[in-house]
Amino acid sequence: MPADRYDVAVVGAGIVGLAAAREVLARRQDARVIVIDKEPAVAAHQTGHNSGVIHAGVYYQPGSLKATLCVRGARLMYEFCEQYHIPVERCGKLIVAVKSEELPRLDDLEVRARSNGVPGLRRVEAGEISEIEPECHGLAALHSPATGIVDFAAVAKAIELELRAEGVDFALGCEISAIRREPGPPGTTVLTHAGGAFQAGWAIACAGLWSDRLAVSAGAPPEPRVVPFRGAYLRLADGQRPVRGMVYPVPDPALPFLGVHITRHIDGGVLLGPTALLVAARDGYRRAASRPEVLAALRDARDTLRWPGTWALARDFWRTGVSELAMASSRRLFVKKCSQYVPAIVSMPIDRRPVRGVRAQAVDRSGRLVDDFAISQTPGATHVRNAPSPAATSSLALAARIVDEFEAASI
Repeated sequence: MPADRYDVAVVGAGIVGLAAAREVLARRQDARVIVIDKEPAVAAHQTGHNSGVIHAGVYYQPGSLKATLCVRGARLMYEFCEQYHIPVERCGKLIVAVKSEELPRLDDLEVRARSNGVPGLRRVEAGEISEIEPECHGLAALHSPATGIVDFAAVAKAIELELRAEGVDFALGCEISAIRREPGPPGTTVLTHAGGAFQAGWAIACAGLWSDRLAVSAGAPPEPRVVPFRGAYLRLADGQRPVRGMVYPVPDPALPFLGVHITRHIDGGVLLGPTALLVAARDGYRRAASRPEVLAALRDARDTLRWPGTWALARDFWRTGVSELAMASSRRLFVKKCSQYVPAIVSMPIDRRPVRGVRAQAVDRSGRLVDDFAISQTPGATHVRNAPSPAATSSLALAARIVDEFEAASI
């Protein structure tokens, strides 16, 4: 393990943490930077377990960080992929209303998307939908041609290679258990791990599913708390192509999830999903097999169940929870949900291997789902406490915001 003192230590080697390290180095070329992660490779969690969509900024509240950073971040992401020859495609997306009661919500989405400056957005009436997606049916839709697809894990690995070439150190397979600021000059932040500790002038914590625990260890309040939601995808069998790009439903405005959708992946496969099911384990992609995994899952479950916001959330959205549980338990119901707007998938074979991811969703004490990126400070550290979708799309722009706040706090 590297043992020297660093100018900046970044905890978390997902795409947001890597982008933050890249932004630090762009501004401070002589800075000594280290990236630390509990996993043995980068992009092991949310970055490597998503549908790979480059969002255009349709959904987000105008003026929010999600809205401003998504639009700018998408542009930067396309530029980065072109520079590093990473496969990327602007295949476009349709957001389809299939029921008359969804039309007012589609109208609201259009107003929001235009306020956010989503490029190329247009309203599509029923007769035009099949011109864009021949297998799709609906009453009306929004077409976002700037929405694209990429493998975000490949982007993360390209950033890793760039950082290593610039002399950034990596400590992978090293779990940081606590962050604290030593009192008095010269200003040292200590990052504790099982083998000792790293020292840095400042820490930037982009720890995703474990972001709240690190923030609390550094002296931050326990609110908001990370509550894990597992998303399950179905993958159509190889060769099945019911869509040219992506088809999404009109989302429930009360939830920060986009509903079960149909997405073409950059490798040519087609994914259906995801569901959004509250689960116990923060890395619960599969059933815990070893004793340490079981103990970690029990701790995660205890933390989730002790948080008052969990119970308030369950009370307010129990019907949604029942629906998500039903889809997670039945492929037939899952496929039926998607077939509302693309009927052809009913007859298509499904790959037997499931695709899963766990989303870190911040929830406050009252049960409110935090619906924007959240960045906060403790002495000697900057914490990203909520960075769900579109964090991967926004990562290069979000990194600039993180470093802006780090620099303002470290003066």
